Amino acid sequence: MQTLTLIQPDDWHIHLRDGQALATTVPHAATSFNRVICMPNLVPPIKTTAQAIAYRERILTALANADISDTRKSAFDPRMVLYLTDHTTADDIATAKSSGIVQAVKLYPAGATTNSADGVTDILGRGAVFESMQKHGIPLLVHGEVTHNDVDIFDREKRFLDEILSVIIKNFPNLNIVMEHITTSDAADFCLAQDEHIAATITPQHLLFNRNHLLVGGVKPHFYCLPILKRESHQKRLLEVATSGNPKFFLGTDSAPHATHTKENACGCAGCYSAVHALPLYAAAFDGVGALDKLENFASVFGAKFYGLPVNTSTITLIKQEQTIPQSYSYLDGKTLTPLLAGQTLAWSIQ
Repeated sequence: MQTLTLIQPDDWHIHLRDGQALATTVPHAATSFNRVICMPNLVPPIKTTAQAIAYRERILTALANADISDTRKSAFDPRMVLYLTDHTTADDIATAKSSGIVQAVKLYPAGATTNSADGVTDILGRGAVFESMQKHGIPLLVHGEVTHNDVDIFDREKRFLDEILSVIIKNFPNLNIVMEHITTSDAADFCLAQDEHIAATITPQHLLFNRNHLLVGGVKPHFYCLPILKRESHQKRLLEVATSGNPKFFLGTDSAPHATHTKENACGCAGCYSAVHALPLYAAAFDGVGALDKLENFASVFGAKFYGLPVNTSTITLIKQEQTIPQSYSYLDGKTLTPLLAGQTLAWSIQ
């Protein structure tokens, strides 16, 4: 039986939600990952350092109550993110830096994705905040899509690169930026063309699937995420850069829980839930192109180095043994949460 032992990975983009949801999402994430970058698009969003500290305490309380090993509990380190708004100030960034637990600031263009109504409406007008982030070494995490109604949903990432991100990089040449959950060859090539302080995360769904999986034979809501799945040619390019050994690209699942009934309706929520089996999903993607030897750096090394954090010392072992993904997990008040590829077979498992 084939085995693959990796340095324990981190997830540089995850949604844990809040309240009762944490009882499900926190143990799922902590089973595989040490550090996790926790997205701030809650209701209400995490806009201040005080709110970030309080949110982290709620996560740690859920962790303490979780039915997982003490070893995994002690290793789990939620890193917090502030939600950038039109009202965020340079002083807010200085306070975040001094906290020691705020890792980054997240840019959601208003209306781009789930719970983004409080996002930025004048991105290029946030200059004082970007300058403060550059000064204090706080990375900017970007959901890279424009939200103009007249722009096709499949073109929104490239338009963001051309019209917004290129201008931010030009005006703030020392600002560390993570292009989160990139979905196109345009984004991959844009990232490659920048200096080393510009990096990108890639999700398992964008490595394994394309828009045919979402649309052919009827719309499949559990493949629906934002940014949306693109053409097969973009999927292949993402696989190329993810498995290239280039440190600009690293793991970020964008695992996003939504109760099953909110996904399977006429206006299904955007997001794929993969936290439990993300590593086997990535292993399947890398194995499919004969690049398992590149998985450890992508999952466990490059992200830590980009953020200036030590590489983990613990390990995790994958085995090439089929597993069937559960149909659902218990979630919230008697509801269910449907994972990505529910009921289907994966070739890899966590030992």
